Order: sequence, then structure tokens, then C-alpha cells
Amino acid sequence: MNPSASVWSGRRVLLTGHTGFKGAWLSLWLAELGAQVTGLSDGIPTERSLFEDASISEILTDRRADIRDFDSVRYVVREVDPDIILHLAAQPLVLLSYAQPLLTYATNVMGTAHVLEAARLHGNGCPVVVVTTDKCYENREWLWGYRETEAMGGHDPYSSSKGCAELVASAYARSYTKAGSGFRTLTARAGNVIGGADWAADRLIPDLIRAYEKGESVGIRKPDSIRPWQHVLEPLSGYLLLAESLMAGQEVASQGWNFGPGTDAEVTVRDVADRVSQILAAGKGWHFSGDPNDLHEAQTLRLDSTKARTKLGWKPRWKLDRALEATIEVYRCDAKGPQLRQTVARQIADYVSS
Repeated sequence: MNPSASVWSGRRVLLTGHTGFKGAWLSLWLAELGAQVTGLSDGIPTERSLFEDASISEILTDRRADIRDFDSVRYVVREVDPDIILHLAAQPLVLLSYAQPLLTYATNVMGTAHVLEAARLHGNGCPVVVVTTDKCYENREWLWGYRETEAMGGHDPYSSSKGCAELVASAYARSYTKAGSGFRTLTARAGNVIGGADWAADRLIPDLIRAYEKGESVGIRKPDSIRPWQHVLEPLSGYLLLAESLMAGQEVASQGWNFGPGTDAEVTVRDVADRVSQILAAGKGWHFSGDPNDLHEAQTLRLDSTKARTKLGWKPRWKLDRALEATIEVYRCDAKGPQLRQTVARQIADYVSS
């Protein structure tokens, strides 16, 4: 199944976190589908970004507000009067959460509560897709994938904040989803997302690209950690399908949904670093650095996406090598503005037709 232009054309969409990596890609896809998008963010989270490089502010209404401020969020929701809210705004980095735990909890937990409360109080209520992460689960270092019914948890502030956001969304869904009300919500959990023009710090591929451009080698803390790697378009397609179901009033609310890759993409950090270095065919690659702060990160993490496959008709499409090739293609693109948007739009079209 593919997201449908007939569903999205003319829809008023409020997208939080539109200036981030996933938000920028989703903004472009929604524009391709004909949606009327308003983005809500407190700023651009990275020094360089797809949002700026592709001039995404030209294709949507760009609003600035902090989701930690409920009054600001509610004002924007009233002004936009959205048909659907896609909530992606977050503090998304594990290492930053160790350094700034209060920022992480305020953004990921209370920010989510603010968005849900604003949606609940708006008119007859507005549906919300809350995007969290695969790290919301209490990680037991299992060899098999986590299912949506597993316990929420998290060792580090980032992971636990996302588990808390899941509990907040579940409470809102069970407390306020009523017949005749437009308010409905659900959560979506993705794996380690990769894609062109991600410039976040302390992420594997952006770090490799920056080192490649400088002729340096990247230090990797835990090369043998296993993660579910997937191209950004994989979970975004799932988010859009969930949103379509919510807008249609289907029985998908108050549920969590996993969007993970096939087993071929559940590989080590070492494997991905080697493949990217091979595609770049230059540079000094990477070296083992160890963790100077000895900060805990899960060794093994996999997702079970059986529910999305059987109940939503979603499935991963791109193998890991294809995802990596598409990722590097965008990094190598020298174009900016509309030309860069065309490159991304072509990849979206290729994904949809694959």
C-alpha cells in the first residue's frame, strides 16, 4: 500500500518537528501528495539541514513555537485548524539526553502531552500520530524483535522519555477516545533511520560523511552493536498510512505500531560503516574508539513489524544496500533549493514504485 494523493490533497496538516531530518523528508512527501502543511518547530536543530538546503520553507507554512509551551502549541492548533497532527518534534539523541536530561524529558514527555491536549481541546477534537522510537522498549538484549505488546522502559534518559511518551499517548487514547469525538491518537515506532541530508551529531552516517569530507577517520564507540537500519521513507510511509486510517475513523487508535526493516538490515554498526566506506570509495573509514564516558547503550535491538504487515498492509521495500546507495546519492548532490527537492522527490517516486 502507498499513501494516497486522493486522501491527502487539500488536507490541513500540522507537522511538528518539520525542520528536523525526518520532518523535512515528510514535509516534502506531504507536499508531493498535495497536502497543505504547517510546520511547527522551535528552530533548526542542526547547523546544516535538509530543511535549509532544500528551501523547504517555500512549500509550507513555517511556524516557530516551543512544544514545551502549552499556550503556544494550543494557539497554533487553533490557527491551523488541522485535519491531522503528525507529531515528530523531539530531542532525538541518546548522548545528548545524558548531558541534558531535563531538556529531554520536558520535550519528549511534556511536549507530547501538550500536543495531545491541544488536539483534544480543539473543536470536536483532532487525530494525532505520535512518533516515538524503537528504543521505547525495556531492552532485555533479546535476539528476536520487540513486539508492540512488550513493556515500555529505557536505560538512558532519551529511551525512557520515549517510553513515557508512549504511556502518555496510551492514557490519552484510552481516556478521551469517545464516540462522536474527533480526537484519536496512536504511536509509531521506527528503527535506526538513515537517509540523505541527515546532519545530526553523533549519528553514524552523518559522522562518516563529515569525516570523509575532511579526509579523517571516524571513531566508533560500539561497532558490534546490532540495530534495525532502514531508509527514512520506510517509516514515513507507515506514518502516512496510519494517519489515513485515523482520518477515516478506522479502529487503529490507542495502539502502538512498529515499522522496522527486514532481517537483512538488522546488522552491526561495523557492517554499516564498512558498506558506507565502500560506497564512498575514498577517505579513511573508521576506527574503534571505545566509549570515553562509558555510557550505556543497548547492544542488540530488533523490531517485529508483523502487525503493520498484516493489519495495515505495510512492509519494508528497500534492502539495506539500496537504502545506503540512496542515502549517499543525496549527500553527493551539489544542488540546493528546488533542484535538491527534485532529487528527494525522485527518490520518493522510486520508493513508491518499488
